[in-house]
Amino acid sequence: MTTTYAALLRGINVGGNKKVPMAELRALLEELGHQNVCTYLNSGNAVFTSESSDEDALAAELERAIEKHFGFPVPVMVRDGGCLKAVAEACPFPAAELQARQLHVTFFSQQPGPERFASLDTGTYLPEEFRLGDRALYLYAPEGLGKSKLGEVLHRPSLLKGIQATSRNWNTVTALVEMTSVAG
Repeated sequence: MTTTYAALLRGINVGGNKKVPMAELRALLEELGHQNVCTYLNSGNAVFTSESSDEDALAAELERAIEKHFGFPVPVMVRDGGCLKAVAEACPFPAAELQARQLHVTFFSQQPGPERFASLDTGTYLPEEFRLGDRALYLYAPEGLGKSKLGEVLHRPSLLKGIQATSRNWNTVTALVEMTSVAG
């Protein structure tokens, strides 16, 4: 049985660094034996089908292939379509009423406990807010992520120590949900 997945690559094609052309990424995924490969935008989102049911093994395999092919490491998270749909459906903010730039999801390699964020004085960042989900964090940033003080704090290495994280805006999240629900 095949499963449809999204691979979320972190930190590529930003400011001319870690260039990963999407055509080469698609070819790499196909070389690894995956089917129905497509990419979304130029920022490291790929959708594919695989016989594997192990997201972590798929991510590790792709990380090794990227480093071998491109010569630099790229953290990768893999989520199946059902997980992405559940993340979208569990959004605690009124997504339909917001602009996509105001809502972001940070995907985590593992579930962080709420104690990790307990020291934050969230009241000082209002109207910005965040909520934890299943291996995800939802950020409402009315002025967008680029101007978000809370977003900056939430991505500090000291706060996320031991956890890989990569963020996507709401348009990308919903596009990946759609792509993983029709692929295959």
